[in-house]
Amino acid sequence: MHMNSSLFTLHSSLLSEVWSTSKRNKLRTSLTGFAVAWGIFMLIFLLGAGNGLINAQLQQSTRFLANSIRVFPGETSKAYKGLKEGRSITLNDKDILISNKTYGQYVDDVGGRLEQYNVNINYGDNYVASQSLVGVAPTHPKIDKTELIAGRFINEIDMKEQRKNVVLSRSQAKELCKDYRSLVGKNVKISNLNFQVVGIYKDDESRNNTEAFIAYSTIKTIYAKGDDAGSLEFTIKNLKTREDNKQFEKNYRASINNNHQAAPDDERTIWLWNRYMDNIQMNQGIAIMQTALWIVGLFTLLSGIVGVSNIMLITVKERTREFGVRKAIGAKPWSILKLIITESIIITSFFGYIGMVCGVAANEIMDATIGHTTIDTGLFKAAMFVNPTVGIGTCIGATITIVIAGTIAGLIPAIKAARIRPIEALRAE
Repeated sequence: MHMNSSLFTLHSSLLSEVWSTSKRNKLRTSLTGFAVAWGIFMLIFLLGAGNGLINAQLQQSTRFLANSIRVFPGETSKAYKGLKEGRSITLNDKDILISNKTYGQYVDDVGGRLEQYNVNINYGDNYVASQSLVGVAPTHPKIDKTELIAGRFINEIDMKEQRKNVVLSRSQAKELCKDYRSLVGKNVKISNLNFQVVGIYKDDESRNNTEAFIAYSTIKTIYAKGDDAGSLEFTIKNLKTREDNKQFEKNYRASINNNHQAAPDDERTIWLWNRYMDNIQMNQGIAIMQTALWIVGLFTLLSGIVGVSNIMLITVKERTREFGVRKAIGAKPWSILKLIITESIIITSFFGYIGMVCGVAANEIMDATIGHTTIDTGLFKAAMFVNPTVGIGTCIGATITIVIAGTIAGLIPAIKAARIRPIEALRAE
């Protein structure tokens, strides 16, 4: 018991000594503290902001199947075989056949995507206006990652028999009927024709939820689309590298252009949205961004460490005379060493914690204000900033790093001070 009380007295006297030294040197303590807190704060803030951008990119990439391509029609940019530039291209059924037959080694699940805009969907007295009726192949939900919450999607039989079956979005179904799930199996009117609701898909904030899906063959028949294929979507295989993908795109473009009497190298005739290439580029971009953030963050932390080190060196130098007096009256080298180390640990820990709390708070404010900010690209809405936070492990790790660095910085001059002979120390100015 006596030992515990004497230990407590020793600790409290050490702490009170550290406190009185800090009070005596307010400016020095404040500068040390600011260097520590700023280093930690900036590291956490920068990593948080970077994570927000990276998370937004990753969210975008998971919206679609990575190994898929969409093909959109464009217009010619060159004259070719007596035909003028500026001709509009309409993708047709032959383009689907070319995709399947010529590129079967690399292409799977080819489907056309035809849209009929501004249709009304009626159910009893309720209706939704200005909706898009989209004719797709059964493979569409796999490519565009459409999640069903009731019923099923368009299937092969719907395609073969040109059935008038429709898949609605959750928001469309809710407008038509309060108990929206009960719509499955019921008939709705689209363009004065009866369609049976076979499924309901989950709304996606980043997408246009005004789309109702029917079989590709059905939309062609009802709206007399002839051999118009709208746009194409398919999955790709056996294309692993950037070079493979570029070569495929070049060859594929030449084949489609040939079907439309356009120059083989005319890049404006069709627009290829290669999600695999997007993914490669995005992953490279994320890796570069993460590296850059860590480099900037570590340099910021380093500046904090240098600041702490300098001030600790000055502190010990200033107190050389004091340490000489202590040694002259019988203080042990260890007690001087302990005093300096304790002071360094307390100051860096206290201000490091403040910096960490401020950094985490700044990230939370960032998340609450600009987190999930979206931009509308026309095709879909994209989040710019998602969950800009840093793991608590990183925060604590950074704080511990600067505490250790500050301690080591104080340790080097402390050992020198502890070894100094009293007579030399007393001579010091």
